[in-house]
Order: sequence, then C-alpha cells, then structure tokens
Amino acid sequence: MADAVYSPTTETKPKSRCFLIPTELLDQKRFALKVLEVIFSLVAFVQEECINTCISCSALYFFEFVSCTAFFFTALLLVLLSTPLHQKVGVTCWDRLDFIYTAAIFVFFIISSIVFSSNNSDSALEKSAAAFGFLASLLFLLDLVLFYRTHGLPFRRTQENPANGPTSPNSPPGAPRPRNSPRTERRLWGGSARSEEPVFNVLSRF
Repeated sequence: MADAVYSPTTETKPKSRCFLIPTELLDQKRFALKVLEVIFSLVAFVQEECINTCISCSALYFFEFVSCTAFFFTALLLVLLSTPLHQKVGVTCWDRLDFIYTAAIFVFFIISSIVFSSNNSDSALEKSAAAFGFLASLLFLLDLVLFYRTHGLPFRRTQENPANGPTSPNSPPGAPRPRNSPRTERRLWGGSARSEEPVFNVLSRF
C-alpha cells in the first residue's frame, strides 16, 4: 500500500554533468579552437625549451614567457568555461574576460613570434618553434572572429542594457512607463501606508 502511494510522487534528480559544451559562453567550434590553442602553445613552449644556444636571448625569453602564459591560462579558461566550475567562481562577466584575454594573447603571441623569428640562429628547432607560434596566433585570431560573429562586442551589450531601463513584466519592450497617479501610496516613518489626497479635498475641510 505504501509503495502504491509514494511511487508516483518519487522523482529522481538529474545528475549534474561535468562537461557543459555547448553553452552560451562556449560553443563547439570555439571549444575545438581553444583545444588547438592549448596544444599549439604547448608545442611552441616545449620546442623553445629544447633550444640550447641563442643569439638574442631576450627574444627567446620573451617568446618563452608568452607561449607558457598562453598554454597555462588558455587551458585554465577552457576548463572553467566547459565545466560547472565557472558557476562557482564569483565572476559574472565571462564574455568580456574571454574576449579581452584572447585579444591580449593574440597581440603578444604575434609580436613575440615575429621578434623571435627575426632574431635566431636559423636552426630547425627555432624555425619550428616560431612556426608554431604563428599558428597559435592565427588560432587566437580565429577565436576572436568567431566570438564577434556569435556574440558581438561584449562592451556594446553592457552599455545598451542600462540605457533601456527597467520595464514591467507585462509591458512590451520599448513601451513608455506610466506616470504615478495623484493617489500614490507613500511609506511613512511608522511603517504604514496611506494614499495622498488631492489638495482641494484638504482645503474644503476648512
């Protein structure tokens, strides 16, 4: 008897997924691009670490710093955006963070690749590392293009949302907000509310 009563109302909770692709923050195409960005940045960094001698060590160290930073932080961003971890972090502007980071890494990666390719001993390992640097820069650029085509500029959306102002849930978007009538309720210091009477009703009492 107890089984017949409680069985229809018992529901199993759906298990939370550890992998959330595609989401509103990261679709399948950009997820694949970010995976390639991590791989190409890692290959460029490993090949750079295998170089024993350098003509211009400052260019080599700059390329090392950029490739290591791109690998580490892109992998971290990929894990956060593709799992529920980004919901547990106190960050709400993931779209702006993703756009700014990708643009900054693209600029630094392309500059470091140009500087490193023009200041080396023309060894096969140095040429290969610079080539992977250029390919990684191209992937970051494609990531920016796909982001713009899918979401647009995140800064423009944040500027347009406050300009619209709050609207009532039943009114269509863009509808003017009604003015308050003379009998609007005011909250007094005692916590009670009363309606404001017109001025001529108050004067008629005297």
